[in-house]
Amino acid sequence: MESEIVFNKDFDTASIYLMNVYNEDVAIVWDYFTKPELLDQWWAPKPWKCETRKLDFREGGTWNYAMVGPENERHFAGVNYQEITFHRSISCSDFFTDENGNLNTAFPSVNWLIGFTGVEEGTKLTVNIHFNSENDMKQILEMGFEEGFKTGLNQLSELLIKKD
Repeated sequence: MESEIVFNKDFDTASIYLMNVYNEDVAIVWDYFTKPELLDQWWAPKPWKCETRKLDFREGGTWNYAMVGPENERHFAGVNYQEITFHRSISCSDFFTDENGNLNTAFPSVNWLIGFTGVEEGTKLTVNIHFNSENDMKQILEMGFEEGFKTGLNQLSELLIKKD
C-alpha cells in the first residue's frame, strides 16, 4: 500500500509536519536516513543528486553534503545531530554552508525531529520541522522545499519497493 504524504504547514508556530507510511521495517527505513550510500540515493530531488562529503551519525556528529544540479552546480548544507534514539527518532538541525562547511547565514537554520514508528503496514515516518520565525519558514518554502522534499520522500518509496 502506497500512502500519500501528509504535509501540513502552521505559520503561527512556524512549523511543518510531514507523515508518510512505508511498506518496510523500521530498521530498513532507518538505514536510508543514517547511511551515506543510501541517503545519497534519495535525499536530493531528481534531477539533482546528493553527495555526502562526511557523515558522522552520532549525537554531536555532523553530516556535510552537497546538492549537485544537472549543470554540476553545487549547493552545500550540513546537519548537526543532537539526540538519537536508535530506530525511534533523530533530532537535528540543518543549515546551508559554503563549500568548506562554514555556516551560510543568508539562509535560516532549521530544527528537525524525525520519528520512526513500526505499524502494521511497515513504518510510519513523521517529520516535525521547526523554524526560528514565520519569515524563515516562508523563505525555505519559497525555495521549493515542499515540492523538493516530497519528491525526495517519493524517491525513497521507489527505492524501498525496488529493493524487495
